[in-house]
Amino acid sequence: MGYDEVLTHLGGFGRYQKKIYVLLCLPAISCAFHKLAGVFLLATPDYRCKLPFEASNATYELPPELMSMTYPMDSYSKKYSTCTYFDANFTEEYLQGGTPATEVTSCSQWIYDRTKFESSTVTEWDLVCDRNFLRASADSLFMVGVMLGSIVFGWLSDKYGRKPIFFASLVTQVIFGVLAGIAPEFFTYTIARILVGATTSGVFLVAYVIAMEMVGPKDRLYAGVVCMMFFSVGYMLTAAFAYYIHDWRSLQIALTLPGILFMTYWWLIPESSRWLISNNRPSEAITLIKKVAKSNKVTVPEDVLDKLVEEDKAALETDKNEPKPSLMDVFKHPNLRRKALLIFFDWFVNSGTYYGLSWNTNNLGGNPLLNFVISGFVEIPAYTFLLLTLNRWGRRTILCGCMIFAGVMLLSTMLVPNNMQWLIIVLAMLGKLAITSSYGTVYVFSAEQFPTVIRNVALGAASTSARVGGILAPYFNLLGDYWTPLPLLIFGAMSFAGGLLSLLLPETHNQKLPETIADGENFGKVKVIPGEEGRRGDVENKTAEEMQVLNAAHLNGDATHAVENTNEKRANGTEE
Repeated sequence: MGYDEVLTHLGGFGRYQKKIYVLLCLPAISCAFHKLAGVFLLATPDYRCKLPFEASNATYELPPELMSMTYPMDSYSKKYSTCTYFDANFTEEYLQGGTPATEVTSCSQWIYDRTKFESSTVTEWDLVCDRNFLRASADSLFMVGVMLGSIVFGWLSDKYGRKPIFFASLVTQVIFGVLAGIAPEFFTYTIARILVGATTSGVFLVAYVIAMEMVGPKDRLYAGVVCMMFFSVGYMLTAAFAYYIHDWRSLQIALTLPGILFMTYWWLIPESSRWLISNNRPSEAITLIKKVAKSNKVTVPEDVLDKLVEEDKAALETDKNEPKPSLMDVFKHPNLRRKALLIFFDWFVNSGTYYGLSWNTNNLGGNPLLNFVISGFVEIPAYTFLLLTLNRWGRRTILCGCMIFAGVMLLSTMLVPNNMQWLIIVLAMLGKLAITSSYGTVYVFSAEQFPTVIRNVALGAASTSARVGGILAPYFNLLGDYWTPLPLLIFGAMSFAGGLLSLLLPETHNQKLPETIADGENFGKVKVIPGEEGRRGDVENKTAEEMQVLNAAHLNGDATHAVENTNEKRANGTEE
C-alpha cells in the first residue's frame, strides 16, 4: 500500500499540505539570494591603472588625449590596456603632446568607475588583471560548497531526520552569511561563502524533500515546478536588494538576515511522516497523520494505518536481507552505462549553462540590473511551459528541443554586429529561458531512466555532475575578459551537443518505469530486426530469459557474470 495510499485518505493535496508546502517553498527565495548574490558581490566595474601622478581621490574619466599618452593600446581588444601603463616621466611637456613611450609597466593600483557598481569585493581587494582568477574562484568554490552540502546534508537528513538538519543548515547559513559580510580579507570571505553554499543544499534541498514527501504522485510535478518558481522570485528580488544597497558588505548581510524569519518554522513545520515510518518511528508518524486528517476534516481508517506499519516492518526486514545496490551496478551493463553517461553529461551542461548565463549578465552590455531581472523573469514562462507540455509532449522531446534551441540562440550571438547589443541580450535571454526548461525537465527525465533499486544513488551521481558544471561556469565566464562573446559560444556549443546526444535516450513518458537492474538494462535497448541478428545477437529472443537471470544474479551482486555463464551454457549445449 505505502504512504501514497494514506495520502488518498488525507484528501490528496489537502489544506494542511498546501499550507506547509507554501511555507517550505519560501526558503527557496533566500537560497536564491545566496546563489545569485555573487553577480553583485563580485561585480567588476570598468577600471584603469592609477597613474603615478594621480591623487588617491582621482576619478575614472580621463580626456582621450591623455589616455593615448599614458596607456598602451591592446592589439587584440583595440582598447586601452587596463593592466599596464607607459613607463614614462609624466611631465607636463610629455602629457601635452610629447612622443608616447614604448616601454610599459604593470599596475599596482587601480581606479574604478563607480557609476554602475559603487562597491564590490573586486574594488575593495583589487581582484583584477593577474588577480582576476580569484574572482572566478570565489564563485567556483561557492559551488564546491553546494556540492559538498548536497552530499553531507543529504546523508544527515536521511540519518537524523529532515527537520533538525533543515534548522541546523538555516542557523549555519545565517552565521556564515553575516561573517562573509564582515570578512576582513578575501580568504575569510571565500571560506564563509563556501559554507553558505553548503547550507543552501541543507536548506533548499531538505525543505524540497519534506514538501515532496507529503505530496501524492499526481501532484508532484506541479509541486516541484512551483517550488522552482519561488527560487526564480528570489532571483529577481536579489536585484531589488542590489538596487537599493550599493555597499557589498551591507548587501551580503541584508540578503542573509531574512533567513532568521524561517527559524519560526520550528513550531510550524512537522517532521516528514515518510521518514518517521522508514526509520521505525511509526507511532510519531501516525500521530502526525491524524493531526493532518483533523486539519483536513477527514478520517483515516485504523486498518489503513495498521497495514502501513506492517508493510513498513516487512520492507525493513527485506532491506536487511538483501544486498544494497551501488552505482557500480550501473556501469556493469552497456545499455545502462550508456544512458547514465548521457544523463550525467546533460546535468553537467544544464547546470553549467544555467549558472553561467545567470552569472554573466554584467557582461552582456546595457543595464546590468535590468539584464539580471530579465534573466530571472524568463524562468517563470520557462517553468509554466513545463507545466503545460511535460505530460503531453514527453520528456525527451522537451529536453532535446530546449537544449538545441538554447544552443542555437547562444551560438547565434557571434553573428550579431557590435552595434546591436540589444539583440545579443535578447538571444542570451531566449537561451536562458530554454535552458531553464531543460534543467527542470532533466530532473524528471533522469529519475524515470534509472531503475528503482539504484534511483537515489544514480540521481546523486547526476547531481554531482551538475555541480561540476557549476564549478567550471565561472572560469568559462572569465574568458569573456579576453573575448566578450566566448562564454556564450561555449555554453551554446555544449547545449547544442547535449540536446543532440539526448536523442539517444529512450522516452519515459507513459512507460512502465524500470524496477530492477535488468529492467534498467533492457529499457530502451535497441531491438534487432529479425534476420539481422549477426554479432549483436537476437535481442527479442534473449531479453526475457536474460532478464530473469539478471534479476536473480543481482541479488548476489554479480549480474554480468550470470549472463556470461548463461551464454556459455548455450554455446556448450548444457543450459538447463
